[in-house]
Amino acid sequence: MAGPSPSPHKPRRKTKKTGNGSEVSSVVPTAPSRPSSTSRPAYPLAAFLWPARSSVSQWEILPLILMAVGLFRWAAGLWGYSGFQNPPMHGDYEAQRHWMEITTQLPISQWYFHDLEWWGLDYPPLTAYHSWVLGKIGGIINPAWFALHTSRGLDDPILKVFMRATVIVSEYLIYIPAAVIFVRRLSKLQGVNTWNAAIALTAILMQPGTILIDHVHFQYNTVMLGLVLASMSSILAGRYMWSCVFFVLALGFKQMALYYAPAMFAYLLGVCIFPRINVPRFLGIAVVTLAAFAVLLLPICAGAIYDSYRGIDARPDLFGHAAPLPIFTEYSFKLSPQAWYYPIIQQLAQVVHRVFPFARGLFEDKVANFWCALNVIIKLRHYPSELLQRASLLITLVSITPPCLVIFMRPRKDLLPLALATTAWGFFLFSFQVHEKSVLLPLMPMTAILAGNHGLSKNVRAWVGFANLLGCWTMFPLLQRVELRVPYYVLSLLWAYLLGLPPTSFAVYRQDAHPTWAGFVTTSLHIIFYLVMALWHLAENFLLPPHGKPDLWVVVNVGIGAVGFGICYLWCLWTLVVESGASDLSKSGKRKAKTL
Repeated sequence: MAGPSPSPHKPRRKTKKTGNGSEVSSVVPTAPSRPSSTSRPAYPLAAFLWPARSSVSQWEILPLILMAVGLFRWAAGLWGYSGFQNPPMHGDYEAQRHWMEITTQLPISQWYFHDLEWWGLDYPPLTAYHSWVLGKIGGIINPAWFALHTSRGLDDPILKVFMRATVIVSEYLIYIPAAVIFVRRLSKLQGVNTWNAAIALTAILMQPGTILIDHVHFQYNTVMLGLVLASMSSILAGRYMWSCVFFVLALGFKQMALYYAPAMFAYLLGVCIFPRINVPRFLGIAVVTLAAFAVLLLPICAGAIYDSYRGIDARPDLFGHAAPLPIFTEYSFKLSPQAWYYPIIQQLAQVVHRVFPFARGLFEDKVANFWCALNVIIKLRHYPSELLQRASLLITLVSITPPCLVIFMRPRKDLLPLALATTAWGFFLFSFQVHEKSVLLPLMPMTAILAGNHGLSKNVRAWVGFANLLGCWTMFPLLQRVELRVPYYVLSLLWAYLLGLPPTSFAVYRQDAHPTWAGFVTTSLHIIFYLVMALWHLAENFLLPPHGKPDLWVVVNVGIGAVGFGICYLWCLWTLVVESGASDLSKSGKRKAKTL
């Protein structure tokens, strides 16, 4: 195994094959008749960054990368957005704008109670605080943008510029710095050189799914994803307490960060037990986590007490009458609405009720996961909701237990992205109330492995590219409904082109001198899926669905996507097992058993 690349403070020599594997896949040998150059770029993104190959520091190329990815984000934002001129509910854009006016125009005790039929606040408190900050800034520019009741469905073009800018600024304050630091630490940990790290960073920041959902469709998912990246980066630096703080903030911004929680918990517990029990570390992690949650909820709780003291009712629509708590309703009568602590319990119960909407059912829309695909064959609405919830919980636990066990028994920093990706795939495929956009959660850590050892090799690049392009493809029906076909095609094909992936290039599947069965299976699977995806696009564009089956093409999309994501889950799990060395232990155990 070759050592790490030379120090960035020394001039680089001519690049040779290194142990990290990523250099080999970013360049290809040239003809022997050209002695002046030993290699050439293997795919377009490597070609674009080719002049930076002799750079001695990432800070020479980083500003150019950040400017380029920022330009693509702003250009994508020039397109339409979710719910544009589409009454009555409009869409996610209106939801985010409405939360800004709720948090700036109402007392804090009413945030989670106000007019729940019109985009009621249903994300954790950090999203509310974030909306409050943005609403205050926007209110200074134009108070009419966030005038309660009178601004619903507003499509002011200047407001659109402001809203798009808030996504970019939020991303450049949280997600992009976290990605830069994570790539720098992971590449340094695994001996990946600066040039390959720059390629991986560009690929991560140009990930088409995040741009399509946040900068086109409109949301703030990258804030939560950035906080998770910051948590992962802190673990790479050995700062476990900071990792807990960042992960609590991610949970406080979007509850979907729970997709990562089991693997994160298993890893942190593992480093407290292996190679020896470390009680102070365990207590420190527990105390910091609890303190972070307390600080996160403090404004909500303190605001509820203060509003109660001023005589402001959290439920003015009830005209002074007490309502039962939304959860643990049977115990409501044991609490006195006049007690000083009642506003706190009322607020926390409402937050939990809004953030975890179990009453909505197993799924709301057609999403490419196990349950929605199964619903095509077996109509799940005929089964009790409680039974479906228990089945979902059981199968989800079964799917996330193997990666959690691996990362618990082998708590290695470099395995964390794979562990998070595997558990997130398990949650996406089998958990309760999954949305199409939730596919961004397994895609983020899976794409992050591009920055690691062998991250830019053909095999890893093929699988990461397949997962991302399949993820975008399954979100196409969502984007199509709001007339966002063009940015979908442009951004997904651009990313495929940059990384040398189908349908723009099939070179990533060309095996070298020693072909393997694994490579043949990978190539066959991916080519079949890419072909089916292309045929599906032709069919949905030119063929009308049969009479009585208007959602035929969407249902086909769901079935194919669910199978593809299941394969991605298995690949992540198998790669995690192999990289951890667990498969070697099982083989050695079998050999020992045979010799006995």
